[in-house]
Amino acid sequence: MSDYAAFLENRRNIDCRDGFKPIWIPDFLFDFQAALLEWALWKGRAAIFADCGLGKTPIQLAWAENVVRHTNGNVLILAPLAVSTQTVQEGIKFGIGCHKYLNNLNNSRIIVTNYERLHNLNPADFTGVVCDESSILKSFDGAYKRQITEFMRKIRYRLLCTATAAPNDYVELGTSSEALGWLSQSDMLARFFKYDDKPKMARWNQIFVPTWRLKHHAEEAFWRWVCSWARALRRPSDLGFNDTRFALPPLIEKQTLIKSRSIATGMLFDLPAIGLKEQREESRRTIEERCEAVADKTTGTDFALVWCNLNDEGDLLEQIVPGSIQVAGKDSDEAKERYLTAFARGEIRVLITKPKIGAWGLNFQHCNHVISFPTHSYEQYYQGIRRCWRFGQTRPVTVDLITTEGGKLVMKNLQKKSAAADAMFTRMVDLMGQSREVARRAPFATPERIPAWLSQSSK
Repeated sequence: MSDYAAFLENRRNIDCRDGFKPIWIPDFLFDFQAALLEWALWKGRAAIFADCGLGKTPIQLAWAENVVRHTNGNVLILAPLAVSTQTVQEGIKFGIGCHKYLNNLNNSRIIVTNYERLHNLNPADFTGVVCDESSILKSFDGAYKRQITEFMRKIRYRLLCTATAAPNDYVELGTSSEALGWLSQSDMLARFFKYDDKPKMARWNQIFVPTWRLKHHAEEAFWRWVCSWARALRRPSDLGFNDTRFALPPLIEKQTLIKSRSIATGMLFDLPAIGLKEQREESRRTIEERCEAVADKTTGTDFALVWCNLNDEGDLLEQIVPGSIQVAGKDSDEAKERYLTAFARGEIRVLITKPKIGAWGLNFQHCNHVISFPTHSYEQYYQGIRRCWRFGQTRPVTVDLITTEGGKLVMKNLQKKSAAADAMFTRMVDLMGQSREVARRAPFATPERIPAWLSQSSK
């Protein structure tokens, strides 16, 4: 029986490792960052779910340098548009040689590029890969998810970094696990989750949403498994370190309700829009009123970051907001990167863009005023705010949410998602912390005994 217990223990993948001991722990890392780096290198294929401003970029650069020294190969760092430029600048700052990919590798060991250029690269050229803002993987059927997962499949060392690993549901963690080469999305669901055959109706769009729920008896096992390949933290104390240097300034959220100049067809007065169709019609019908409110909010402010959702919103805002520049989808990648970088340097007073273009990874600490038109996407809302409200920001950050009477349900749903996501991340950190402390239980603590009836029959 003891041999069988040893066999079972060897079959566990909770503490398996596929990495190596750190070769170089740089002095510029804080203590908790050095601990994360050491663990990620030891693990080999790991994820770091750390909040904005906790230093994921220096950890990525140090991780890449260690892989280069260990393998004498190349490491690729994938990042959202314009974040790649910031990563190279951080590399220069910390003395880590890295170069931005243009048309060739340029004999550089650490290559930085954006996700849009991944198709130009060959995975055989790399021994390690980093995915910055890896929440892009959470779209189960997304083109990027399939492309990135396939690219990473044959690369030995892998690191995922994001602040929003699973903003909506635990099941989104499966995409990260699959990219790292642990359990696939489907295997994770089969092992730890149960399909809810009575899906609930989402009131904001009037459709039934099927859901997966975590099996109650599998909760501890699930978090022990997640903890085996990921670390989550919102502050250093989540890992047992000091928070003194990581304190956020106050966040001031303000809601401005705009009265529309026209009423929806067939209505006597404004009512909350029901369903996506009505909400889209409401947004288009009130563009002028909402944009004028944004222009008023930016008056007298030094810098402002404005998130819009429609092309017409961005075009009108650029016309009526003095000192503003719009970064639109029609712009080339080079133009987008140039404008985003210029705003980060303080060369543009007001930046207008969509969250899907600039809400991930960028550092706009010089700005403490965010203006947004609410949508149902909590991740876009959170990431949009955290471009400015992040560790290192010294001033209170004001967030102006511009909505209408018809958009009340959108705002209500966003607030509900925000509260749920906050509770989920808090729960995730707590459970992962507990899981790291779970002592291994001997599977067969009681010595084997021969049943009395068997012993009597053998006589």
